[in-house]
Amino acid sequence: MTDLAIFPLSAEHKMIRDAARDFAQKEIAPIAAEFDESGEFPMQTVRKMGDLGFMGIEVPETYGGAGMDALAYVLALEEICKVDAAHGVVMSVNNSLYCHGILKFGTEEQKQKFVTPIASGKAIGAYSLTEPMSGSDAGTMRSRAVCDGNEYVLNGRKSWVTSGPVADYVVVFMMTDPAKKQKGISAFVVDAKTPGFIRGKKEPKLGIRASATSELLFESCRVPIDSRLGEEGEGFKIAMTVLDAGRIGIASQALGIAEAAYEASRQYATQREAFGQPIGAFQGTGFKLADMKTRIEAARLLTYNAALAKENSKQSGGRYSLEASMAKLFASETAMFVTHQAVQIHGGMGYSKELPIERYFRDAKITEIYEGTSEIQRMVISRAELGMK
Repeated sequence: MTDLAIFPLSAEHKMIRDAARDFAQKEIAPIAAEFDESGEFPMQTVRKMGDLGFMGIEVPETYGGAGMDALAYVLALEEICKVDAAHGVVMSVNNSLYCHGILKFGTEEQKQKFVTPIASGKAIGAYSLTEPMSGSDAGTMRSRAVCDGNEYVLNGRKSWVTSGPVADYVVVFMMTDPAKKQKGISAFVVDAKTPGFIRGKKEPKLGIRASATSELLFESCRVPIDSRLGEEGEGFKIAMTVLDAGRIGIASQALGIAEAAYEASRQYATQREAFGQPIGAFQGTGFKLADMKTRIEAARLLTYNAALAKENSKQSGGRYSLEASMAKLFASETAMFVTHQAVQIHGGMGYSKELPIERYFRDAKITEIYEGTSEIQRMVISRAELGMK
């Protein structure tokens, strides 16, 4: 990792970065391959991440968090993902998609009830927007929430829910007024112990296999009105606002994956010899490393800039969608480029499960898909630049 003069790190930033790096190397690195192979959720190390404050870095201490800033969050997440992206995405969802939304849109009671146990590491949170037939176009969702006295009755099927099989609380988006499409979506925080909340099929994934992902089913699931997040019909606005924060998390994840692949490749290029010299001495390899390094540092600048834009928004109240989308787009495509080159540099060993290179390659792909595909990011960026909504 390069310390950039344009982003001078405080002692506190370096402390959280180094703590995350130390934990990842000592606690996660020895088990990452095993849990990737089995697909089992690494509950023990996730709980330890919570104990160390990694699950609520930006959450105020009042609600069980570390009370740090957005750059601290990015630095810590980058280090976790550098060792294992599966652990990293659990951390990202807890911090950004779950805690961030409730802190921004929730009542004081909701913050105390739903944020404190997550930020302190005693419970796990999840975010559920996608459905089998509704992805980027949220206005087509089929799940319904109907008000019945002092309760809402939730019915529907959600898909691709990160931490779905293990989550204690889930921020769920459902239609309360289908005729209004996006403007008819509302958000709810649901306790997983609620009758009618059912965990569905666990997804067999290409990468980030240790991060549990599943469908969630709601069958006449009754939640109290005070579990609604924001006003009725504000769900889409909440979802999109929260995704701005989530995209910075995925940019950090992609950056960590790319760094790991690059560092392994740089080391291999100095050790592996061919025709009497290290393979790094050949332009075919050396130029690959040059391109990998350059893209990583560009991705870092965009990601850290997005983190600072997020931090500034806490005072201004503005959005940072453009910065988040640019960071997510470039960092995720950098992760794919770098891990592809890393496999090529390692040759046969890059294709073997004896080294983590192939895991980095598999893990990188999802960063171009979830929390808004690369195509969606390009749409967000181009519309912002053209002044279109």
